[in-house]
Parts: sequence; C-alpha cells; structure tokens
Amino acid sequence: MKKTSFIHICSLFFLTSIYAQDSQKDTKNQERNPDKFKQMYDLLATPNMYRTASGAPGPEYYQQQADYKIDVELDDKNQKLYGKETITYTNNAKEALDYIWVQLDQNQQAKNSKTPLVQNTKTEPAIPASAFSRRFLEEDFDGGFKIEYVNDVNGKPMNYSINQTMMRIELPTVLKHGEKISFSIKWWYNINNYLLDGGRSGYEHFDEDGNNLYILAQFYPRMAVYNDVEGWQNQQFWGSGEFALPFGNFEVNITVPADHVMEATGVLQNRNEVFTAEQLSRYALAEKTFDKPVVVVTQQEAMAAEKGFSDKKKTWKFKAENVRDFGIATSRKFIYDAMAVKLGGKNVMAVSVYPKEGNPLWGEYSTRIVAHTLKSYSSHTFDYPYPKAVSVHAQDQGMEYPMICWNWGRPEKDGTYSDRVKNGMTSVIVHEVGHNFFPMIVNSDERQWTWMDEGLNSFLEYLALIEWDPNFPADRGPAKNIVPYMSGDQKGLEPIMTNSESIRQFGNNAYGKPAAALNILRETVMGRELFDYGFKTYANRWKFKHPTPEDFFRTMEDATAFDLDWFWRGWFYTTDYNDIGIKEVKRYFVSNEPSKEVQDFLNKRRRRNANPGPMVYMIAENSVDFKKEMDKPFEIKDVKALDEYVQSHFTKEEQLKLNNPKYFYQVTFDKPGGLVMPILVELTFDDGTTESYHFPAQIWRMNDLEATRTFATNKPVTKITIDPKEETADIDTSNNTWPKEQLKSKFD
Repeated sequence: MKKTSFIHICSLFFLTSIYAQDSQKDTKNQERNPDKFKQMYDLLATPNMYRTASGAPGPEYYQQQADYKIDVELDDKNQKLYGKETITYTNNAKEALDYIWVQLDQNQQAKNSKTPLVQNTKTEPAIPASAFSRRFLEEDFDGGFKIEYVNDVNGKPMNYSINQTMMRIELPTVLKHGEKISFSIKWWYNINNYLLDGGRSGYEHFDEDGNNLYILAQFYPRMAVYNDVEGWQNQQFWGSGEFALPFGNFEVNITVPADHVMEATGVLQNRNEVFTAEQLSRYALAEKTFDKPVVVVTQQEAMAAEKGFSDKKKTWKFKAENVRDFGIATSRKFIYDAMAVKLGGKNVMAVSVYPKEGNPLWGEYSTRIVAHTLKSYSSHTFDYPYPKAVSVHAQDQGMEYPMICWNWGRPEKDGTYSDRVKNGMTSVIVHEVGHNFFPMIVNSDERQWTWMDEGLNSFLEYLALIEWDPNFPADRGPAKNIVPYMSGDQKGLEPIMTNSESIRQFGNNAYGKPAAALNILRETVMGRELFDYGFKTYANRWKFKHPTPEDFFRTMEDATAFDLDWFWRGWFYTTDYNDIGIKEVKRYFVSNEPSKEVQDFLNKRRRRNANPGPMVYMIAENSVDFKKEMDKPFEIKDVKALDEYVQSHFTKEEQLKLNNPKYFYQVTFDKPGGLVMPILVELTFDDGTTESYHFPAQIWRMNDLEATRTFATNKPVTKITIDPKEETADIDTSNNTWPKEQLKSKFD
C-alpha cells in the first residue's frame, strides 16, 4: 500500500542519519554515558508491603494515632503558659513498643539548649548596641518546658528521660499491636518575645498601647512519629528541620483574659460564650457571604479592648479531628473578618485576625487571598477537607499549622504600603495557607526532607499567584529565577535530597529549586495534563498519610507512564546545572553528483552493506566540493534519482501532499552543563516568522555530550535559538543562538 503522507524524504536523510551514527561512534574525546538514564534502583528504598513499587500505600501500611485533651492558661502579665494534657496513643504497628518518644520542641529555647552551640559566630566590626547587649551582657532567655509530672492514667508517676528536645517515656508493659495507652503531662514555660529571642511562635509586644499579640505553637509536648521507614523519628529539633507528627483528634480549652479575641485549630465549641450578640450576628452573615469578607470584630471594638486589660478570664473551647498539630493566636488587639468558600459541595470559612497596625492592607486583602488559595490548591490536589483556614497577622513571621498560620506584611504607621509589601504579604499568605495541603494533610517528614513540604508548596504557591494575577512578580517557580543559584560555586551547593539541617542556602535549595523543577516538569517535560494527573494522584494517595520521597517519585511515573528517573536523578540527587548550546550549524544542498567526501563515504559503506539503490547527495556549504551554482532552493524535479523515485512510487494526487522543503540545516548541540534536559529550539526565517521544536531529554541517551538534528525548511533560516522563552533554567545563554550574538557590555 502506498504512503499517503510524506513527512520526511527518506532518501534525503539517509546519508545524514548515517553521518550522525558514525559521528557518535568515531568522535574522539567523547564518552557515551548512559548512566544518567539508568533506573534509580541504586537510590530508592526497596518497595515492600508497606510502600509499593507503584508509589501507593501497600496492604500492610499503617500509622499511629495520638489523641489529645489539653487545658492551657495564658498569663498575659508575665508572658507564661501553663498546661496539662492527656495523650491517648494507639499502636497500629505489628510490633510491640516498650517506650515512646515525645517531642519537646520548646526546649530549643531553653537556657541549656545546644542549638546556639552549633552555630558559627564571628566578631562583627560594627554591631547595634541592643544586639551587643543581648549577645554579651544579658542573661540568656529562660525558655523551654518545665515538666512538672508525667503520670499514667491512675495518676502514678511514669519514668521518663529528657534528651534536649526529645523525651522518652518508659512503658510499664509493652504496648502491643492495636493497644492504647493514656498518660498525662503537666508543664509550663516562659513565652519568648520572638522579635528579640527568635522562634516560630511567641509574642510581639506593642509599646504604644502595652499589649501583646500571641502566636502559640509547639506549646505542648507532642508525640513523635513511629513508622515503617525509620521506627521512631526522634531526631533533635535544631531549628531548621521542622516537624514530623502523627494524626489525631484534639480537644483544647484555652483560658485567656476575657477581652482577648482568639482563633485556633479546630471548630470553636462555645462561640456564644466568647462573642457578643452583635459579633455572633456578623459571623452568621459571614457564613452565608461568598464574595467579600464580613467584619466580625471591628477595629473600633479592638481599639476599645486595647485599653481595658481585663482581670477576668474567658475559656475558648476547640475541637479538631484528624489533624497533626494545633496552633493558637490570641490578643485583645485582634480585628476579625471572615467569608465563606464553596469547595466540593460544602462551605469552608476563610478567616483573618489582625491588629489595627495591619490595616488597611489586611482588611482589604488577607481573607480574599485565603479564599483564593483554598480554591487554587483544591483544584490541583483535592477539595480542602477542614472547616476553616485562618490567616494571622504577625510581624516578621511566616509559619503554618493545621487550619491556622502566621503571616507578615505590615503597612507604615500612616497606613501606606509599597507594592513590595503588598506582594510579599500576598505571597506569604498563599504559601502558609497552602501548607494546609503540604504537609498538614499530605503529611511528609519535615525534620528529614524540607523540600517535600516547602518545595511542593512553593510550586503550588506559584500556580496560585499567577492565577491570582497573571503578572504577579513571583520569586519562586519560574525556571529563570533559579539560574543564579544553580550557576553558583558548586562548593556552596548540595542536592535537594539533603537533610534539612545540612542545607546552607535553605531558601534556594528547599523552596526555589524544587519549585522550579516541578514547574519545568509540568510546562516543558511532561505537559500539564500528564503532570496534573500524576500530582493529583500523589496528593490523593497520601492525604492523611506519611509519604516519603520515593512515594512521590514512583507515583508520578506510575500514574503517567513517563520515565522520570533521569529527571529525579539530575535535579534532586545532584547539583548539576543545565547549559545547552549550539556548537555548529551546517547548511546542506542537494546534488545529483556525489562529492569526493561523499564518494569516499559510499565506498566505505558498500563494504559493509548492500547498495541501497539510487542515491541523493548532500553537499555541505563549506565543503571543498561545494559549487556556487548549488546555492539555490531545492526542487525535487532537479534531482534525477529522487524525481524518478517520487514518480514511480506516488500517484499524482499523493505527490501533491508531499512536503517540498527548500533548505537543509544540520545543527549540532552540545551540553557543557551536566544536567540532562530537553532541547527547545526556535527557528527564525527571513520573513520574520518562527517555528518551534521540542526534542525530549532522551535525545542525549547515546551521547551525553552532543546531539545533532537536521531541519528541512521551506524558507531560509536567519536565526536559531535554544530555549527562547527561558523554560529550562539554562545558566549560560551566550551559546544559545546562531549566528552567535554579540553580548552588550554593562556600559552599553
């Protein structure tokens, strides 16, 4: 049966393909390096019944559960927090446990904390007096948990031992599979002024009115994770690697001054006891309002409360189901607004609490950004399952907990703000609210792998920001923005797959590079449809579970039939960078007569293969056999052997459908950078039009140093450009064009 389409003129490219094959075999000083495409059996954990080779949870997958009943009281005058809790821990592992580990992350703030001792300190030539005083004159802040007791369910003391930020509790009898144990802990601690003493939570003091704004987290002893990957996750909290926590149910009662306004993880159980009648009415309206925030606690009410300093107390009661942690924000300075968001057939509340110092910026934008974030992230993963998401205004903060997060972005005292502050506030709210999905629901181990929550979240943050505003100046996500980091001194870089505490350029490595990698994977390597399906599959497989990097890597391949081992290996396990250039461009002309070079080649080929029949000859423009009269557009009828072939093999109707290229360009690409990436090529023609080509990364399989392609075009090519839209994080664009462009100096 005769072909009815003629995409490539086979005879015409026969010689070109042979040349390319011989070039790969005979080129000196080039090594064939298939290692970058080998499967990752050497890097990934062996699949098992807990975690399958597909990246899905296996039939033996389990996770522990920790349920909490907590009572805490805030001493606002002395900045102390007092608490007691009962933890009920369920062992779902097949093996028995003879002790359990509890995290005491507040101990990083203790006087005897070892965190300051592992930091390098240098003597600075100039230092602010306040900083000098804190560093050399003042007594260190006395933070850290003061444990009063650890008792069993009958009130009998249990044996325990504290190792910095971890506490091991000895069990009177082994805890077998399916069994539960309940025990109680009583504690207190001094709350840190985080603007002075640092920390992810604490309080901010306002000199103008004498009030404090509290953001409280890691405020209670928390169960560590026990799982199939490493048993107890009891690595110390040094400050960078965040948290690994089991899921559970919480009942938390929080006693504060009566004039405070509060938000926290979970559903408020006694709203009618802590809100006024007017505030209850406004909140009811907010529950039915989907287009704009409703102010529940007004600025006037907050300013009046600022002056009161009530001696009375009020207890706020919250319940939260299937969460891994709990956070609290409380102050008499809080304004409160809220609106409803429709997600998956149910209403979710988007909420913001902020002092007057946050207005007008926060009242105008915060809750709207929360609502947008929930919609955007849900569209890329799963419908947000929790009843609310709260954004708390806290100076110089950006931190996340289930259903609540702290965010910076404060206007000047006169209420004015720059685009930088507004955009920064928008970014941090999207990012921290987005953490509800990663890692609060898709519960990766932050203590071990920062990129699994920060990197994935930064990628989704970028998508949400450009959906909010297509021209948003996003820092992380666009490929070109990671170039300065990836082109830096290799001695200062480490792979993404580096433990959280060993990363030097934390933001670039754990946030920026993974976000750029995933954006490149979505836009350039896989395409949006395949990537989005794989990413959603991962999110849904592992929501409310504990995934590992292998689970992510394997799921993305399993759900898409896309071999990505070369991508994970290069982007996540090395510090290789992308640099693809144009090494050489040759223009060829078609001839009836072979050149001496071609004749020598044919003689060599005939010794190895049968004569393939009538030949079409390609003469390079710069070869010794090139003749000026050859320099003309190609026509099939001018080449006897090809014309006879076409006439004998195709009907007149079929001949009209054949391509009829006029010009032929052989382009050799080289790869000074070690990273394997697709080659994106744009041809510009003499009439100003362009044509784009996308060659998959596998083009480098047989030769990791060079790749060659021949382009047959209908118009003369005046320019060839690699990666014209800056999609691949190419660190050196000086070799990306032909003819080579003269780069302008800084003086130009």
